[in-house]
Amino acid sequence: MALKRPRIEGYAVISREGMIARNDGSFPDEIKIEADHKFYQDSVDRASAVANGRHSAEGGPKEKTRRRIILTRRVQRVMVDPNNALAVLWNPGTAPLEEAWQRLGIEDGTLAVVGGTDVFGLFLNIGYDAFFLTRAEASVPRGRPVFPGVGKDVPPSEIFTKHGMVLRDTRTLDAATNTVLEEWGPK
Repeated sequence: MALKRPRIEGYAVISREGMIARNDGSFPDEIKIEADHKFYQDSVDRASAVANGRHSAEGGPKEKTRRRIILTRRVQRVMVDPNNALAVLWNPGTAPLEEAWQRLGIEDGTLAVVGGTDVFGLFLNIGYDAFFLTRAEASVPRGRPVFPGVGKDVPPSEIFTKHGMVLRDTRTLDAATNTVLEEWGPK
């Protein structure tokens, strides 16, 4: 029987410069927008599981109760996280995503990818079914970009386009802060 792939959705909020965090990895207060936080938490609540790097997580009151795939190079095979029975540790260099998904014991559903930079980049190559990118007007000039390669001269839209994705929808999440949500998907 072939291993099944989940629906893959990405979620990120970025500064004007395309940053998701400061250089030290901390989440900037400047891009904490209540309307985005609500959209994000509602979205991960609907997901069957969450994928994040070892130093990332989605936060919120339900974080500890979610099934998750934690990406790490510290394991050689997919294994249950010894610190969290609801999570598996996955090294993308040694096993396919489908193996990690199967190990979670979820038959069908959505995997919410929540970061960081390298995780978002890896899933560009695996293939997003949708990526929800919130653009805040706040400035975080030096930090960690949403995708590898994003910077002063390379906006996230260029990275999406290079990976065969198109802008499907745009809506305002918070008019007072000019915070906009973009939905990107495959052509």
